[in-house]
Formats: sequence, structure tokens, C-alpha cells
Amino acid sequence: MKTTSADVLTTLTTIRDYVRWSASQFAQAQISFGHGTTSALDEAVALVLHTVHQPYNLSETYFESVLTLSERQAVVDIVERRIDERLPAAYLTHEAIFVGLSFYVDERVLVPRSPIGELIAQRFSPWVDEDQVERVLDLCTGSACIAIACAYAFPEALVDAVDLSPDALNVAEINVDKHQLTDSVALYKSDLFKQLPEEQYDIIVSNPPYVSQGEWSALAPEFRAEPDMGFLGGESGLDLVLRILVDAGDYLTEQGILVVEVGSSAQTLQDAFPDVPFYWLDFERGGDGVFLLTADQVNQYHPLFIAALN
Repeated sequence: MKTTSADVLTTLTTIRDYVRWSASQFAQAQISFGHGTTSALDEAVALVLHTVHQPYNLSETYFESVLTLSERQAVVDIVERRIDERLPAAYLTHEAIFVGLSFYVDERVLVPRSPIGELIAQRFSPWVDEDQVERVLDLCTGSACIAIACAYAFPEALVDAVDLSPDALNVAEINVDKHQLTDSVALYKSDLFKQLPEEQYDIIVSNPPYVSQGEWSALAPEFRAEPDMGFLGGESGLDLVLRILVDAGDYLTEQGILVVEVGSSAQTLQDAFPDVPFYWLDFERGGDGVFLLTADQVNQYHPLFIAALN
């Protein structure tokens, strides 16, 4: 029976009904998650509530609300698209939530989901004195979600956000305007540090491409729907990461920190530099593969990074 049949639209009436039904459809279709949700039920709740224009923190009481026929059809339609097209839900809704903030997203950028968001919410404590943070740099900014979240976390700071993709920067501009942060978040088209002004930053943060070619080819369709430029980090996955390690010291203040997500390439990086004391951050809400180095450490081990790049 097709999901658009009259039986579905007449038998299922409430928000709860459609959340349960959507979750069942997702589980049966064996779609992949990992773009802000981790289960069929979580995905169903997010997609249904967005489709009927309700907040993600809607009170449980309202889940018994009866949907209109047009609302029911809209839910069925978007669930069918999610299954048939294997697109991340955020590309269907054009919205992603990161650090409690709403961001516009489409196929030009990765869907915001970095565990770095938890660190931003903690204002990078205890690694920096939040009152002393004057400048932040976000490399490979994509949708600018990290840069904008940092601007909220450090309202007195200036944030520079860098990407090489003109498409990504167009989306980033939409989000900077949406959050009315044009005075505090500056966007740069740059190959990492190359086109940046000579500034020093208290925090350099990056979620660069770090997926190896072999790993990329095995990813689920939902991930393959995202721009490959946001994933591919060369044969080892570390091409851009190494360049960041080599150049970051020139752009960090004396008390600055470098925070980089390398995800599945974490072990590859640690094996490549067994003597470097990468601090691998733990996250209460899940996620791993994010390291932190102080400016002193970046400079101390700079010869190793240079040697590896060459």
C-alpha cells in the first residue's frame, strides 16, 4: 500500500500518529541517520514537527493535536521524499539546529552537526578566559554555523569565517544576515589562511574535510548527497589538517588554542604524530575525533608538521 493512500490520511490523525508512522516508515526503509538525529524516532519527530510548523521542544500535551488533511498530506509527502531521495532531512526542510540556533542549509553545504557545538556552548572552558577572547577564526566554515555560534558565545569578539567554496559562502552570508551578525562575523573566500589578513586569534576552530577517499566511497547515500568538497581530505584524509597544523602557529595569540575536528581520521593523525600530545576532547552528547592544541604546542611541534607535509 502506498503511503499516500486514503487509508493513511484518514486513519492517522494526530501528531503522535504521524510521528509513530514516520518512524516505522524510516525503520522499514533502513534510511541512514547522522545529520543531527541518531534514530528513526528522533528523525520522525524533527521532520513532522517542522512540517506542521511546530517548535522542536513542543510540549508532549500537543502531540494529541489533530492535523488537518493538508497537514497530513504534507507529512506524508516529505516522509516519502526522505525515503525515496535519501536526502538528509535538513535539505528537505532547509533548516538545521546547531547549539540551539536555527540555520538555513541546502545542498551547497554540509548539514551542521559537529560535536564542537558542545564546546562552543561551554565557551571553550576551561581552555580560554572568555572575557579575554577578542578574535575567533573558523576555517572551512560552510554554513557558518560554528562562526555564528562563536559570535553568540563571545559577543564582544570579532569572528572571521573562511571557505574556499563560493556556494558555501553564499549560504554562510544568508545565515550571517539571518542572525544579524554582519558587524561581528566577516566572511572570506580563502584557501585556509592564504587570503586572510595578518591577524592573530585567541581561538582557531575548524571542521575541515577529513574523510579518506576509501571511506568516502563507502558512505551511505545521505552523506553522498552532501558536497564532496566538504568531506574529501585526500588519500589519508589529513591533507587539509596537516596544512592547518603547519600554518596555525602564525595566526594564534600566545594564549591561543587550536581546535580541529578530524573524526574518523583521529587514529591516523595520532599514529602519524605519536609524540604530539593531542588532547582528544570528550563530549557528553556524543561525538569524538576533535583535538585541541595550545599555541605553545603548535609551535613546539611545528618541525614535525612541516616534515610530514613535505
